[in-house]
Amino acid sequence: MNYFDYSEFEIEIREDLPATYAAYWTQLAKPGNWWTGAQRVAIAEETRNALTCAFCAERKQALTPYGIAGEHDHAGVLPERVVDAVHRIITDQNRITQALVDDNAANGLSKAAYVELVGIAVTVFSIDEFHRAMGLPVETLPEPVAGEPSRYMPPTLVSDMGFVPTIPAEGATANEADLWQPGFAHNVVRALSLVPDAVRDWHKVAGAQYLSLPGMQNMVQDENRSINRMQMELIAGRVSSVNECFY
Repeated sequence: MNYFDYSEFEIEIREDLPATYAAYWTQLAKPGNWWTGAQRVAIAEETRNALTCAFCAERKQALTPYGIAGEHDHAGVLPERVVDAVHRIITDQNRITQALVDDNAANGLSKAAYVELVGIAVTVFSIDEFHRAMGLPVETLPEPVAGEPSRYMPPTLVSDMGFVPTIPAEGATANEADLWQPGFAHNVVRALSLVPDAVRDWHKVAGAQYLSLPGMQNMVQDENRSINRMQMELIAGRVSSVNECFY
């Protein structure tokens, strides 16, 4: 199937965007580090189901997410705890706590599996939001590829930030040497590093939608962008504010 074919739409879209999205769709369908291809695609599906989930809407309005009981509207493929994790990331992310992540880990959703889940959820949601902003239908999800997860774990991890272990700033070496440049390991870059492939996938999509890591050092005009860096940061700051991004 030819994914992300924008040729029939009147709006001109840079060629690197559909190419990047299609490449991610290919990766999404394959087994990851902790989830099968079928589970990864199911996680992607739940990012969409969350937007129309009646329980999520009710919980979002509650003083505390633990103040009401109910069940999510979902496809019935993933365990309820996994569905809840995806739906919270999409609809109520600013009330995710260390206690919730720890409780999930103690009850079958390991921190490594959670990080891969987060990577899928935020990347698929970002691609879908591009389509919604452009007035385009979201892309059909890919057919899963059979196989088992690699269960790869980085050899060097620390617990010095956030809710999950990460590769330390100076620890992107050997298999992880491509994750970030020396001296350019801000916490937001390290956040998904418990699952290195999640970082790689995020880099590629963020590089197309926003800026690559090297591109972040360019404070003026990128010849591949129609607005300058100051305009890009103004938009990014506004979006962060609307999303209540504490970072």
